[in-house]
Amino acid sequence: MATDAKLTMQPERPSSFHRRRAALLSILVMGLGQIYNRQWWKGFSFLIAEIAFLIASFDFLNIGLWGIVTLGTEPFLDHSVLLLAQGIIAVILIIFGLGFYALNIRDAYRVGRMRDRGENPPTLRETYRMITDKGYPYLLVTPGLILLTFVVVFPILFTVAIAFTNYDLYHSPPAKLVDWVGFSNFVGMFQSPLWQNSFISVFSWTIVWTLVATTLQFALGLILAVLIHQKGVRFKKFFRTVLILPWAVPSFVSILVFSGMFDDNFGPVNTMLQNIGVGEIPWMTDPMWTRVALLLVQIWLGFPFSLALCAGVLQGISSDLYEAAEMDGATAFQKFRRITLPLVLYATAPVLITQYAFNFNNLNVIYLFNQGKPAVPGQSAGGTDILITWVYKLTFDTHKYNYAAAVTLIMSLVLMLVSLYQFRKTRAFQEEDLIQ
Repeated sequence: MATDAKLTMQPERPSSFHRRRAALLSILVMGLGQIYNRQWWKGFSFLIAEIAFLIASFDFLNIGLWGIVTLGTEPFLDHSVLLLAQGIIAVILIIFGLGFYALNIRDAYRVGRMRDRGENPPTLRETYRMITDKGYPYLLVTPGLILLTFVVVFPILFTVAIAFTNYDLYHSPPAKLVDWVGFSNFVGMFQSPLWQNSFISVFSWTIVWTLVATTLQFALGLILAVLIHQKGVRFKKFFRTVLILPWAVPSFVSILVFSGMFDDNFGPVNTMLQNIGVGEIPWMTDPMWTRVALLLVQIWLGFPFSLALCAGVLQGISSDLYEAAEMDGATAFQKFRRITLPLVLYATAPVLITQYAFNFNNLNVIYLFNQGKPAVPGQSAGGTDILITWVYKLTFDTHKYNYAAAVTLIMSLVLMLVSLYQFRKTRAFQEEDLIQ
């Protein structure tokens, strides 16, 4: 008797009949689950959307999926690059369609679950209110997401795909077809002496260029900001204005002016060095001296931004910290090392990481100064080429699009890994005290 009483006291579980049937019908055809749930307008809307998508894009998807697999079969008739682009767009459209399809199934299951609990399905007016209330942020974000997909994601996927083909000057459609070659481009880049030497030289100089140029320009900006921030310094506004002037001049103008100043034969830099008895320096013909000149130019172009950034951070540091340090007998260097530097790095860490990433891909300085020259025997890259300028030359000078895409892929992976590591290590995005 006790057992029977316990069984009668247990609440009855809601049925799962409606939710399962609605989800199954929506899996078969979009909108059928909503029609089963008596949401007629919503159901017919999903149904019309599915029919319109299939009618409007069936031929495009069919040709695109065939093209991305085969890259064409007949020269002059099939354009491999266009087929590849169409195939990538087809894949993106399929992903969007599947997402909308999953939304249809989820909606039918959710309303079916309400019916299983004995609740009435939302009316058309209630659905409209729910969309405009809870779904309002998604309605605003969706157009930007679609635009971002085709403006940013599509070029990235296209570049990644080109890295696994043989697309170059000798395999250029429509006269020639492009074929999938797998990892042959990457293997050839590290096996061929010409490409191996070029890649090692360019990659090592890119790392040195990024670290040295960014670190020195930030260090110079920080030191100048600290000096100007001192209490006894007068005309602070004048000094800040004068030192920020290099940032106000367009960078390409400054780079072209410096290119003329460092000219081996007629440049004023060598003329001045001759007048003081030092002699000429091969700024444009010796790779080592050209790299030194590039670093000097980048430091000149980059330190004003660091100066303005650090000056703003220094304004926010409380003077009580320095007064307490003076009472403890701290020297000027100790105050800089224990207070100024940690707080400045804490506040500027995200921006500093972006500066490293910017210089890693800084095409302007390298290419406008001397186009990555001088030439180096046994290499396909110049003595001052970084990865981005080498990619530019491979694309527009030698038309080796496959190798350019492969180098771009390697470059992007290195940059993403380093940036991710730095962002994870820095505490700039964490709400915690720096000084413990």
